[in-house]
Amino acid sequence: MEERLDILLVEDDELDILNVERALRHAAVHVSLRVARDGFEALQLLDLDGPPTVVLLDLGMPGMDGLELLRRIRARADLRALPVVVLTGSPDEDDRGEAMRFGVAGYLQKPLSMARFEECLDGFHP
Repeated sequence: MEERLDILLVEDDELDILNVERALRHAAVHVSLRVARDGFEALQLLDLDGPPTVVLLDLGMPGMDGLELLRRIRARADLRALPVVVLTGSPDEDDRGEAMRFGVAGYLQKPLSMARFEECLDGFHP
């Protein structure tokens, strides 16, 4: 049986969700994609479905933002080693520094370069 890359996308912008879905359709990997539209929903999905292969995380969301979700993920023993790749439109170096401090596996700025996105996903093949 062929293994799939299980991705949890945490993103509130519908256009960005569509762009990630389109990029994943063109990637040379089979993907199972779950979408949470804020940090609270992401935590619920993590509790219900267990950890994915990788989390793609937007930083700027209403409610619980991406950095707060990242803090909560890293505070939990069962999720501490979960790979998280930040996808953000923010050029803020403080956000980047904070995310890197929490040990993210990657930091990609929107709009996404297809080649860079695929390169990032290559490291998570099951």
